[in-house]
Amino acid sequence: MALLSARLYARLPTEQPNPRTRDIDRRSALDIVRLLHAEDRRAPLAAAKAAAQTARGVELVAAGLQAGGSVLFLGAGTSGRLAVLEAAECPPTFNTRPRQIRAVIAGGPRSVFRAKEGAEDDPRLGRRAAAGVRRGDVVVGVAASGVTPFVRAALAAARRRGARTILVTSNGRPAGRPADVVIAPDVGPEAVTGSTRLKSGTAAKLVLNALTTGAMIRIGKVHDHWMVDLKPTSRKLRLRAERMTADLGRVSPARARALLRASGGGVKAAVLMARRGLSAAGARRALSAAGGSLRRALEA
Repeated sequence: MALLSARLYARLPTEQPNPRTRDIDRRSALDIVRLLHAEDRRAPLAAAKAAAQTARGVELVAAGLQAGGSVLFLGAGTSGRLAVLEAAECPPTFNTRPRQIRAVIAGGPRSVFRAKEGAEDDPRLGRRAAAGVRRGDVVVGVAASGVTPFVRAALAAARRRGARTILVTSNGRPAGRPADVVIAPDVGPEAVTGSTRLKSGTAAKLVLNALTTGAMIRIGKVHDHWMVDLKPTSRKLRLRAERMTADLGRVSPARARALLRASGGGVKAAVLMARRGLSAAGARRALSAAGGSLRRALEA
């Protein structure tokens, strides 16, 4: 996508001045904080109004993962850091494989900690980011303005490769048809004009949370309200796994710990062992037959 002219760029929703924060530089620290929080409250309301589009995105991500595809999050600047954060949190929370959910930020990994100016304007980097995408994968572009060349080029390249695409933006009317699903919470102008790490970033994080969590629930990585596919790699997560096993398996904490050891740390297998009297191998076979769903395995 060609770079926008200065006039068209100035018309973007993310570039509009906010009348509610005029003269914010003349306010006291307390008034500044109150103004910022008053604006922040608009982000979750805007994300909620985009629920139907987010649900369509959840179904795309879930379908891609169930079919053996991967999910690629990408963006530049704040949007890229949110993309990296979302991908990084899926393995410990939902025990996803390293290549199953990943992220690319414009400018490379160092841009997570230090901005690389100009990387977002290079469509070649976007096409390169999507070079490994295959049919059946899902690519989620995050771009507050909706016009970031890096993101737009990556989405276009991914669609040519047969992947399904999602754009998370604060621009409800991005030019053309940039993605199969456009999720655009209308947060209004930022408290500091153009600073999209504020409301736009907050709304994008809420949408990304819903995309990944909703998709993981749909593919059976959550049972009731428990994250039964977590990877117990820390003391906190090990204790949580024990509580889950005791609660869902209807056994004592001591028995839950023993079952978890026997199952190799797998909560779903440990619960099946408790509830159905299965061996670890038998529990794994039951889960495989149920497509990984603990609920279906328990009801079989």
